Amino acid sequence: MSILALDCIALGMAPQNKEEAIRQAGMLLVNSGRVKESYVDGMLTREEAMSTYLGNGVAIPHGMHENLPDILKTGISVVQIPDGVVWEDDEPVYLVIGIASGSDEHIEILSNLADAVEDEEQVMRLAKTSDPKAILAVLNGETVVES
Repeated sequence: MSILALDCIALGMAPQNKEEAIRQAGMLLVNSGRVKESYVDGMLTREEAMSTYLGNGVAIPHGMHENLPDILKTGISVVQIPDGVVWEDDEPVYLVIGIASGSDEHIEILSNLADAVEDEEQVMRLAKTSDPKAILAVLNGETVVES
């Protein structure tokens, strides 16, 4: 099983707020067998302690160190929110990347994400795509989504 797989990408979501968006990202990880449901509470606790907003419409909620026992397998989820959801300082987030990792297995995907986040147009293309494979490809460092 890949760290990021199609079963952990949800397109066209419309959460009402940041908490709901984090819960959606967490439940993708739960439903795919990557974490226990208690991990989602850790993601929310982390967000209360420190914002996971990266910039250019992307946030990376993840659990606390105390939640490591709740991780069954390293995994990453993606919640695409085409209309955005308010995150921090009225900043809209279009891509919520949920992370569950007890080691550094996710670092390559985060590196690819960092490259993608630098390009605001790229983030907006990912925020609007109807192809989950496009998101998978960019986060796996395979390609750039064209307009």
